[in-house]
Amino acid sequence: MKRAKVAYDGAIHDAYEHITGLQLADGRVLSEDAVVWLPPFEVGTIIALGLNYADHVKELAKELTVTSQDEPLAFLKSAGSLIGHRSRTRRPEGVAFMHYECELAVVIGRTAKKVQRADAMQYVAGYTVANDYAIRDYLENYYRPNLRVKNRDGGTVLGPWFVDVIDVPDPHALALRTLVNGKLTQQGNTCDLISDIPSLIEYLSSFMTLSPGDVILTGTPDGVVNLNVGDEVVTEIDGIGRLVNTIVSDAEFGR
Repeated sequence: MKRAKVAYDGAIHDAYEHITGLQLADGRVLSEDAVVWLPPFEVGTIIALGLNYADHVKELAKELTVTSQDEPLAFLKSAGSLIGHRSRTRRPEGVAFMHYECELAVVIGRTAKKVQRADAMQYVAGYTVANDYAIRDYLENYYRPNLRVKNRDGGTVLGPWFVDVIDVPDPHALALRTLVNGKLTQQGNTCDLISDIPSLIEYLSSFMTLSPGDVILTGTPDGVVNLNVGDEVVTEIDGIGRLVNTIVSDAEFGR
């Protein structure tokens, strides 16, 4: 089942996929553009992975000090970075290279501490689509995400749907792609993850407790391109959802 959270008519509603858009829990059927889409579940800690597809490592080779790593490259993000489907993301004035990152987001379903790889998938509640924007201008002198690159207000789009784990038979065989203004610019498959989902849960839970609602952004494949104000960015993962976002200027964003 695909579930969402939306704001409509002065209230927050649970919603479900419908052939014409979405259906609220009270039975009302609405079009996608009639509501404000929110992240589709109550989000806890946001854990993001960098350089988790070999082709993306190759794509960034000229910017990397080291192209191999003993451990996953993981970092945390704040709740303020999250926005929902059909929202707007700011491109700061004066930056030269801002790009999308289409990612499978893994949602933790129960408390996980020191989990073994063989048991890790039992701790997954479901999945959603993430588009985790990065501004390459702000990178340090080696590829390690810092606060200004990856922890920006409204810089991480999540949704539209939360998809139950039971409805995704193999999360390591999902095609993902990005379209900018209708043009295909990125495509990949989760079968190419360097650290797969069980490995990530084993690694993370070895030193931190994962809680229900925590979300792991598993990284992006190659094919990132620079974005401009006015661009519509669509990130898709087969069986999970189609996430739409628009790039706006500082003035349009209103901050």
